[in-house]
Amino acid sequence: MSVPSSSVRTGPAMAPALVVVLLALLLGLQPITTDLYLPALPALQQHLGGSMPQVQLTLTALLLAFGCSQLAWGPLSDRFGRRPVLLAGLVAYVAAALGCATAQSMEALIGWRTLQGAAMGAGVMGARAVVRDLYAPAEGAHTMSRALTGLGIIACLSAPLGGLLSDWLGWRATMGALAAFGTVALGMVLLRFTESLPRPNAHALRPAHLLRTWGQILRHPTFLAYTATTAFSYAGLFTFLASSSFTFIQVLGWPKTAYGLVLATMAGMYIAGTVLCRRLLPRWGVRRSAAFAGLLSATGGTLMAAAALAGATSGWAYALPFFVYQVAHGIHMPCGQSGAMGPFPHAAGTASALNGFAMMLVAFGVGHWLGRSMDGTVLPMALGVGFWGVATALAAWTLVRRYGESA
Repeated sequence: MSVPSSSVRTGPAMAPALVVVLLALLLGLQPITTDLYLPALPALQQHLGGSMPQVQLTLTALLLAFGCSQLAWGPLSDRFGRRPVLLAGLVAYVAAALGCATAQSMEALIGWRTLQGAAMGAGVMGARAVVRDLYAPAEGAHTMSRALTGLGIIACLSAPLGGLLSDWLGWRATMGALAAFGTVALGMVLLRFTESLPRPNAHALRPAHLLRTWGQILRHPTFLAYTATTAFSYAGLFTFLASSSFTFIQVLGWPKTAYGLVLATMAGMYIAGTVLCRRLLPRWGVRRSAAFAGLLSATGGTLMAAAALAGATSGWAYALPFFVYQVAHGIHMPCGQSGAMGPFPHAAGTASALNGFAMMLVAFGVGHWLGRSMDGTVLPMALGVGFWGVATALAAWTLVRRYGESA
């Protein structure tokens, strides 16, 4: 599947700044869709009368659909190009967001969120594939870090905005805001995006070819190494996202606005991580940068777990260590996502899809576990982040060190 470096496209048809803005909007679909409504979860549960597992399902079903849909969106984009897949996905995303805003039951909300997750898969998968279309792996990691800085800004604004909308206009306003964001992304792709795939693969959707490509990707040690770091790091983030609103607001007694501001600060730490990533890559390369991020992941997660086991009741005992975890996450994601797709320039959509599917499959498992384990204490959140922080570090120190491409 690898090709000589001379055959890799090294420059985009679009202006670099435009590429970064488009990538930030497309990648930003994920944090805004998950983060914006988090401060509204307790109000949503009360208004629709849902159980805790149902409330968790509004997030986990979205993410499972997000992960699974990429398995279809990826080959489709390799066959027909990135642009038509992005347009179709964004139209469906806006429609699903409007459906969420008008849902009258938990069952309807879960259904619309599932469709929204499937549509979101087209945007996020497409963005990662575009990076591989336009850049070689090392340059792609640098560009991805710039785009993920934009994602961090979107995430930084999402939680406080969600808290304000929920307080002023009710939880439905958070879903309406998602429809507005999707419309902006749709307009940008429609008006400014130039197809990035140089040669569509006419065989991409043939079952035999698809199975062979999946097999080649899933057996490649570089793909597995980087996918492990992205999946484990995201699992820790998802553990926090899925449990923190109830833990901080109901267990630790924080107001929704304060919780939203803490989430915004955590997004700021993620932005700092993406900026740090751009500083580390030219000096250390991908592997050493990932190893350093692994140290930060393990440190932040371990401190959270230790605080919970010690019986700490201050929210800052958990927020401050997670700041460290978020800096690490800002390094792991551009390095890991670009590294996972690096060996597959002619199947970037499929490789992106499998990487995204792995992350969401792990996140769905975490969400299922949290739905059964949340017991009105800080332990599920803190111990979960601690476990995944150590797992991420071990993957970075062993798998990436041995199999990761150093370029």
